[in-house]
Amino acid sequence: MFSRLKERLEVILLEADVGYEMTEHILEQLPHKITFDELKTTLLTFFTPQPQGVSLSIPFVRLIVGINGAGKTTTIAKLAKNSLKENKSVILGAGDTFRAAAVEQLMLWGEKLHIPVIANKQGADPSSVAFDTINSALAKKIDDVIIDTAGRLHTQTNLAEELKKIVRICHKAQEGAPHQKILVLDGTQGQSAIAQAKAFHAMIDLDGIIITKLDGTAKGGALFAIAHECKLPIFFIGMGEKEDDLIPFFPEEF
Repeated sequence: MFSRLKERLEVILLEADVGYEMTEHILEQLPHKITFDELKTTLLTFFTPQPQGVSLSIPFVRLIVGINGAGKTTTIAKLAKNSLKENKSVILGAGDTFRAAAVEQLMLWGEKLHIPVIANKQGADPSSVAFDTINSALAKKIDDVIIDTAGRLHTQTNLAEELKKIVRICHKAQEGAPHQKILVLDGTQGQSAIAQAKAFHAMIDLDGIIITKLDGTAKGGALFAIAHECKLPIFFIGMGEKEDDLIPFFPEEF
């Protein structure tokens, strides 16, 4: 009986892209006789709880990182919209100075949401954009700062060093900043997202993850391995392209 049930569970978890090693690990944690409640309780243990003591600094600075195509810029717009819904003032930093299109896209979102965007010419030092954005927020007493960064592969050493520099400059502009370093992952990439999460976490000590494009994939099972192996909370999931399509992640519902 247990063997048949274990085989059924194994197939279900693998089809959801939980991954072979993670699937075996989950099954090993289950008791001999499995109930739905026991399975749910076991699955929930793999998710890191949301932090309770979030910084109350004003401005509250979030640095958004990830590879090209993960949906960073759209996610930034969604985060900004969430802040506006909470009656907070917001400023954006266009730190992706490698691509003119990225700056233009963020400027368009700024116009649409009626929030300021700090930008510089293409090829400029992105650290200076981060510094100027935080200083502007301090001067204007803006509540939330959200800084974009260039999309980079986790294997690109020069860009990794630049990302570390941005973090250092943020701290110089405001002690304790950035208060959250968030990795945006494409939910359609499945297991390959785990390597990204591990590499970025090793680079700059991430605070959490946002998973995008979950409305178009059955590969959400990779979230188990990402959360378990990196010991990082998942803050939000993206379920569409509109500015309201970012919802808080609740492990019980997932």
